[in-house]
Amino acid sequence: MLAGRAARTCALLALCLLGSGAQDFGPTRFICTSVPVDADMCAASVAAGGAEELRSNVLQLRETVLQQKETILSQKETIRELTTKLGRCESQSTLDASAGEARTGGGRKQPGSGKNTMGDLSRTPAAETLSQLGQTLQSLKTRLENLEQYSRLNSSSQTNSLKDLLQSKIDDLERQVLSRVNTLEEGKGGPRNDTEERVKIESALTSLHQRISELEKGQKDNRPGDKFQLTFPLRTNYMYAKVKKSLPEMYAFTVCMWLKSSAAPGVGTPFSYAVPGQANELVLIEWGNNPMEILINDKVAKLPFVINDGKWHHICITWTTRDGVWEAYQDGTQGGNGENLAPYHPIKPQGVLVLGQEQDTLGGGFDATQAFVGELAHFNIWDRKLTPGEVYNLATCSTKALSGNVIAWSESHIEIYGGATKWTFEACRQIN
Repeated sequence: MLAGRAARTCALLALCLLGSGAQDFGPTRFICTSVPVDADMCAASVAAGGAEELRSNVLQLRETVLQQKETILSQKETIRELTTKLGRCESQSTLDASAGEARTGGGRKQPGSGKNTMGDLSRTPAAETLSQLGQTLQSLKTRLENLEQYSRLNSSSQTNSLKDLLQSKIDDLERQVLSRVNTLEEGKGGPRNDTEERVKIESALTSLHQRISELEKGQKDNRPGDKFQLTFPLRTNYMYAKVKKSLPEMYAFTVCMWLKSSAAPGVGTPFSYAVPGQANELVLIEWGNNPMEILINDKVAKLPFVINDGKWHHICITWTTRDGVWEAYQDGTQGGNGENLAPYHPIKPQGVLVLGQEQDTLGGGFDATQAFVGELAHFNIWDRKLTPGEVYNLATCSTKALSGNVIAWSESHIEIYGGATKWTFEACRQIN
């Protein structure tokens, strides 16, 4: 009976010291003091002379509680940081997966996404690459046939000797491509072998283009300055042409050109105009499996052009800053139009105009996956909107066809880099 009363006294004393809170205070120690049954236990415990020690115990308990609170807060902060990092990792994984899908299916690069403002594509499959190389070889053979005709009219033993040497090299390359295609069809060879073979063939092709270009220079004086075309035979980041003249500030424009390509997926970038602070001031691009697009100050309009059939096509795009109204013509016929394309934004002056590559920086930052593959000619720009009749004259090679009053197609206005070549313009001969 007495022991039970003492235990109850100790329990009540603990309640007096700790109050009514239900918190876990960690390890504790209780002091039991005998008091009369009808006395105030809390007051008696203080009067019993243990007040100082009890006060010390209470302070220790409070300090322990504060330390535990700080530990919990610290752990919560750590958990919050880890949760944030985990979220970033999951987000990055999602982005990487999306990027992988985009590389497989194609798509335009988003503005402001870093250095490469227009996106990335996966490497062209080996079989498709070899097919493109075969088309390039055919183009070289056509150019050699033109050289043969020139040689008949201008007999030169040195020219004939060099022509025969180049013809022999082309035949060797054709055999290599055919052998590689047969190997792929039989399921032999690995990615490493494919890459090495492609590098060798591309190197040989580049050398051939340079040699043939030297031969073609002999005919430069025999044609007018605007009767030429540019050839971009391979998808590289170093073949391009630069227009020596920049654009003025323009509140309207018409840009027209002849294009010939069979590249897939996407013919690439026929031209890009970049200004300080804006790499996508004016860009024409067909990238991946997307339709061809015109970009003005990073604003985009999808165009109805279908040109990658290996035939010459004449295209024109007109635009005015008022309401951003645009029109698209293919082979002299309007195929699309729209509005709200960069309205009230004038084309800025003092930029760099490049043919065959998309610029990620002013005058550079080229990406091979966005390079134009094919032939380009009669690139002209006006600072006004051409009429449908004027566009039709251009597309039909009429003698009434106008030259651009801002950029006119002329060899003297073009600088060529990286092995891109020039040859006599064919499209109007085919039409006429």
